[in-house]
Amino acid sequence: MDQLLIALDVESAAKALLLADSLRGIAGGFKIGSRLFTSEGPSIVRALVEKGDRVFLDLKFHDIPNTVAQAVAAAASLGVWMVNVHASGGMTMMRAARDAARETAARSGATPPLVIAVTVLTSMNASVLAETGHGLSQTPASHGSGQTEASHRSTLTKASHRSTQINTDTSVLDQVVRLAQLAEAAGLDGVVASPRETAMIRERCGREFAIVTPGIRGGGAITIGQDDQERTMSAGDAIAAGATYIVVGRPIIAAADPRAAAEAIVEEAGKAKNC
Repeated sequence: MDQLLIALDVESAAKALLLADSLRGIAGGFKIGSRLFTSEGPSIVRALVEKGDRVFLDLKFHDIPNTVAQAVAAAASLGVWMVNVHASGGMTMMRAARDAARETAARSGATPPLVIAVTVLTSMNASVLAETGHGLSQTPASHGSGQTEASHRSTLTKASHRSTQINTDTSVLDQVVRLAQLAEAAGLDGVVASPRETAMIRERCGREFAIVTPGIRGGGAITIGQDDQERTMSAGDAIAAGATYIVVGRPIIAAADPRAAAEAIVEEAGKAKNC
């Protein structure tokens, strides 16, 4: 299934390659994230690219524009199919990433990788978003005027609690859509967003804008161990909502039979496409 990207969130290249070999033909591509890339480095990307796989390098670059541009250029040189940055890095940073991908590919006559932006992590809900300052109308800039460190923390905690009481998941949706529109304005190819926000992004950003949705559950696969995803949806519902690609990790790679779990996800997504 072209739309299914399987996250190779494992500890070693050997395990990742075995998984890729067993899932090739059913997966539309493979995602390499921070854990595997930190353990194995660029060689695991090259190994999959050499096998003809589409590789989504999920390192969520977020730094000053020049640093991000250099990182994206390095990713493009590896032959990745897709790479991401954080939309919260701003317009200039995202444009630098886009330009670096295109210029690097042009020098070698290759197709540039898709550059997409992370909006709000799927592990975040309205309460966590409020902790970072989103939705707070008044946040103390310092703890001067005799305010102690303890009382300053207490003030921030109370402010965050008030914001959480006032703002439900609507605040998450608003922030996701805002960042998606910023990414579109920067000329990026799409965004990463939870399946719960997919329909609204599709409405605001149009049919050609890629929406990559992690946080996929269901399909007959069982997630084993800790699950820190907050905003999730089944594969079928995500596709029906307008997702371009779905990213599935633990429900497949932690299953007793990863290929059977992947096939169940594909079957469920296929039913949604045919509806």
